[in-house]
Amino acid sequence: MSEPSFLNRLLAERREAHRRYNEALTLLDRAVPSVPELPPAPPAYDETLLPKINDRWRLLPPEGHPEAGFASRLGASWPALEPLFQQQMAFNAAVVEHLNRNVSAHREAHLAMERALPALRSAFDGLATFESLLIQFLQTITPLADTHYREIDDAVTQLRSVTDVAQRTAMIAKREVERSARGAQGAQPQHPVAPGASSAPDQYVGFEDRFRGSEDAIRARLVDYVPYFAGQSNVLDVGCGRGEFLALLRDGGISAKGLDLNPEMVEVCRERGLDATTGDAYGYLQGLPDESLGGLIAVQVVEHLQPAYLTGMLGQAFDKLRPGARILLETINPACWVAFFESFIRDLTHVKPLHPDTLQYLLQANGFTNVEIVYRAPIAPEGRLRKVTPRPERFGDAAPDQLTELVSAFNSNADRLNDRMFSYQDFAAIATKP
Repeated sequence: MSEPSFLNRLLAERREAHRRYNEALTLLDRAVPSVPELPPAPPAYDETLLPKINDRWRLLPPEGHPEAGFASRLGASWPALEPLFQQQMAFNAAVVEHLNRNVSAHREAHLAMERALPALRSAFDGLATFESLLIQFLQTITPLADTHYREIDDAVTQLRSVTDVAQRTAMIAKREVERSARGAQGAQPQHPVAPGASSAPDQYVGFEDRFRGSEDAIRARLVDYVPYFAGQSNVLDVGCGRGEFLALLRDGGISAKGLDLNPEMVEVCRERGLDATTGDAYGYLQGLPDESLGGLIAVQVVEHLQPAYLTGMLGQAFDKLRPGARILLETINPACWVAFFESFIRDLTHVKPLHPDTLQYLLQANGFTNVEIVYRAPIAPEGRLRKVTPRPERFGDAAPDQLTELVSAFNSNADRLNDRMFSYQDFAAIATKP
């Protein structure tokens, strides 16, 4: 499994685990019960009447009591009444015995409840505190896990950095081996075949004057690139031409040097007080110390280069740029058909068009990071295909369905053609040396 797909799978699994955990934690938090309201302790058992009940439950006095002759006073009625009195006394005795036997149990139950309610309240309060602390603890798990994940991410980043350094080291070693092999064969150091723009210098100056645009127009187009090199020094302008961008850098207080194959272009720059020299990019970069440049820009240059030469130049640029320095490559956008047919094929010195995705890949393959594609020079609205709208005066307030479908299809095709044929004429690939 490749590194990106493996890491993406791990990240997806981590996000899913976080989602499930957070859902479970939310449900747990909602399920935590509140502390119930406990009733107060009941009043003490009422024993105030118990002595009187114990004293007065007998309806007949006991034997030997002064009033024991109660039955004799009833005379002949007593035999009929005695069973009733005996039954009532038995009932009274049972009730009194029950009261006396349970009063102690009621007293103990009341005391136990008085002791239990505070303990129960304390237990509920402790349970609520525990549940709150448990939720707080569970809420710390995600940040703790994220900390470990960040450590893993840092380790992965370091691993990638080591891998990048190893790849760069391997590339440099490969170039050194090739150089040594050429030296062992007695050959002079070579670099990829240089572009052929210098083969017709006289004609090319006139060609640029006619088709590239006036100096003011070029300065207006290039001024947006100056901030990419702010705070840097020793910026190299490859294919500097008449020196429009060199002048902009000078105005911005950024030291720079121009490089061009055409000696007439270089002479024009020098006449304007700009630092420029004649030479090709690969050869010039090869002679510079490593990490000596604060930036490199090549405007409308890479389309003049053979693929092998371009790749070699990018490798040299990576070695010569300082960490954090930018490389900016502007070229014709072949994905825009108008730009390809009206600009690219018009210039005899153009070698190969470069699609934005291709140039982005070449920069990344040579070690550059943060590659950004910025599209430039949009086709003016009047140069794009126009859409159509039904004329109500001809078809009434509602156009026929067939006409509506026809207009919709036409406008959809116009949008597709505009996106392909009339989009942006140029693009810039901007990258950073890590």
